[in-house]
Amino acid sequence: MSNELNERSGNQCELCGSSDSLTSYTVPPKSGASADDMVMVCSTCSEQLTDTNKIDPNHWRCLNDSMWSEVPAVKVVAWRMLNHLKGEGWPSDLLDMMYLEHDTLAWAKEGVVEEGETKEIHKDSNGVELVAGDTVTIIKDLNVKGSSLVAKRGTAVRNISLVHDHPDQIEGKVEGQKIVILTQYVKK
Repeated sequence: MSNELNERSGNQCELCGSSDSLTSYTVPPKSGASADDMVMVCSTCSEQLTDTNKIDPNHWRCLNDSMWSEVPAVKVVAWRMLNHLKGEGWPSDLLDMMYLEHDTLAWAKEGVVEEGETKEIHKDSNGVELVAGDTVTIIKDLNVKGSSLVAKRGTAVRNISLVHDHPDQIEGKVEGQKIVILTQYVKK
């Protein structure tokens, strides 16, 4: 299995590209039974993945390249770290560009909430939980503040993103303009 991981990674960290002190990192909650459950990482990435107190946000700018990997495990780690660093500003832009298949996104979201934290749940007008990447429909004509745009009832908003720390707000594009929408005015 380690040979398969070495070959896939080209003997370098699949996250930052370093070739120093490489080790395999099993992406939770997977068991590590196959190379598909693991990522080849350097000691710096490994230390920061296992101890969130040691995270250096600037080190993770490398995700700008590695988030495009074809390896689902690499995408999962990149998505999780970008979400963890959202407060820095720049990770939000990368997350907006990132696409994960449904199964990969579900894996990425598994176990993301750390102990002691409460997960804020975004719910639509019917009480259905919303997740980033969902498509929702606007249920009422909405005047968009600061513009002449009216988001019409029945408009589909694809690939939404959740507003961090505001479970009653989502972001999405309507007529090419990114807007914040109250969840009470959308349905999944």
